[in-house]
Amino acid sequence: MEIRQVRYFLALAEECHFGRAAQRLHVAQSALSQQIKQLERGLGTTLFHRSTRHVELTEAGRHLVGYARSILAEVERAQEQMAQLATGLAGRVSIGFVGTATYDILPRIARTVRAQLPGISLELRGELLNPELVDGLLGGTYDLALLRAGTPMDAAVTVTHLRSERLMAVLPTGHPLAGRDKIALAALADEPFVVHPSRDRSSMHGRVLAACARAGFQPSTLIEVGETATLVVLVAAGNAVALVPESLRSLRLDGVTYLPLTESETVDLALARRAGHNAPATEQVAAVVESCVKH
Repeated sequence: MEIRQVRYFLALAEECHFGRAAQRLHVAQSALSQQIKQLERGLGTTLFHRSTRHVELTEAGRHLVGYARSILAEVERAQEQMAQLATGLAGRVSIGFVGTATYDILPRIARTVRAQLPGISLELRGELLNPELVDGLLGGTYDLALLRAGTPMDAAVTVTHLRSERLMAVLPTGHPLAGRDKIALAALADEPFVVHPSRDRSSMHGRVLAACARAGFQPSTLIEVGETATLVVLVAAGNAVALVPESLRSLRLDGVTYLPLTESETVDLALARRAGHNAPATEQVAAVVESCVKH
């Protein structure tokens, strides 16, 4: 059974007249008759009673009408879905992200995708570190990654700079320095610091220690945590201080105070994707991410 034969059958079933059905289909009457005969031979049953003046569905023909309409409806839905996939209006896009990057923009990205690209299913995966994100991109686990720029990147990954943001100090609200408008980083030289994991796992770890070194000290005590929210909770508990990107102020938590630094210390946020061809839906979401961050 061919789709064309189903269309021809349904037109004739609805018109019950070869001439009108052929006109509706924009084909010759002989071509319509031939296709109906081939369909009947293929199914092994007669679908129409024919006379010189009248065309009527047989019992088998009446049963086939429902199936024919369902088949054509599914074909139409499939064509629409394929068209949406081809233009990036449908599909699934997975975004991995570093925790410090996204407290302010991820909700905005999700809302915008839902409003502008309702046919796209968005999957958000975090909190992850740069090496995990790059491995996930290369392995196909993630289509896009929001990560910290400035670390060595695989040649198979394309990186687009999104923004630079200042580092801020996070202090317990009861800290003697918490009431200041700004703070010099050197004023925290004797404080224990909560940081992200060391070695090559977290770009933030190295950036925090480099900023402290430029301020003339090395923290005597480092408390390493994997999740950004846990980092801020430890500060709120009065255990230590921390340096975080300015956007993390969106993570409001009782017991902590965010203070600008007198120094100009910044970190960069970037959008990464696989180099070369990406699915249209991935490119559509990438454009939304860039728009949400830059505007």
